[in-house]
Amino acid sequence: MIPLIGIEEEYLIVDPRTRHVSPRATDVLAATTGMTDVVHEITRFQVEARTPPSTDLSELGSQLRAVRKEVADAARACGLAIVASGIPVLGDVSSPPLTDVPRYLQSRVAYRALQDEITICALHVHVDVPDREHAVYVGNHVRCWLPTLIALAANSPFFAGRDTGYASWRVISWGRWPVAGAPPYFASYADYELAVRALDDAGALIDPKTVYWDTRPSPSLPTVEIRAADVPLDVSDSLTLIGLVRALVVTSLEAVRRGDHGLPVSSEVLRAAYWRAARDGLAGEGVDVRDGTRLPANVLAWRLLEHVRPALAEAGDLAFVQEGLDRLLRKGSGAMRQRRVHARGHDLNDVVDDLIEATVA
Repeated sequence: MIPLIGIEEEYLIVDPRTRHVSPRATDVLAATTGMTDVVHEITRFQVEARTPPSTDLSELGSQLRAVRKEVADAARACGLAIVASGIPVLGDVSSPPLTDVPRYLQSRVAYRALQDEITICALHVHVDVPDREHAVYVGNHVRCWLPTLIALAANSPFFAGRDTGYASWRVISWGRWPVAGAPPYFASYADYELAVRALDDAGALIDPKTVYWDTRPSPSLPTVEIRAADVPLDVSDSLTLIGLVRALVVTSLEAVRRGDHGLPVSSEVLRAAYWRAARDGLAGEGVDVRDGTRLPANVLAWRLLEHVRPALAEAGDLAFVQEGLDRLLRKGSGAMRQRRVHARGHDLNDVVDDLIEATVA
């Protein structure tokens, strides 16, 4: 049985004249037609779009393109634009304006200056699993491949007017939070619950939704949620990543059925692999955390494809994802595109203009 997938993509609201992020998410949401599920995010610089669950990658692609167009049209009606970038390229985003929701305002009290870089946009993939016990074991398997997904999706090299030197500054910034980024290994769902209770007792959580690890049992849905990727600039790249993620979950579920609860890779090694992937993206080397070897990022990407090849074939997605991965590796990630645009004129305004155009191309 092919599991359902549900997608969340987050976009930045930008003033096309200044190219800075604009805190007018409420205006953009009011201008949407209501045909798609678009909602507030933690800051007023962002909106989040959600797709209905589907088993078909082509259908998900149509939904994502439709929602991007609808949100872009709504923004244009307000004199604004949207961009798919992991973090703002330009604008004064320190201490961003939070959406007026009690839990977001409460988080300002708890997390303080960590909120200064909370304007981040990711791709979240929900995949159906039998229960939360399976979600935890699937997370144990998937965590080994998260650095490769980070490198493929990297799309946040510039932040607030400067080159960070990283392919994904979103991953680095987000990883400073107490319950975000690289997920721990858990022996069982009971072990996971024990850790969450301890974090809650320590004051590190606002509520169960504040467990922001890059794999987690969804707090409200019968899914495992994979949250490691920057929002891709290109919908085709989103679909390639979505296909790889579902195949990873299916491959992991098959291993769990055999009694394999995942390789307990150390959190320290995983954090180092995250750092390499976020810094160098597809342009450098990464770490295969299963054996600690350092390899070119494109080699690790093809290793991931081989790992999930049977699951892709079973779902009928193999040719689609293989072609998508080949295309992504040839043209480069969103971060590489942003740097190419900047190199032409050394002007970050050009980068934002290209992001505006490419987000709904």
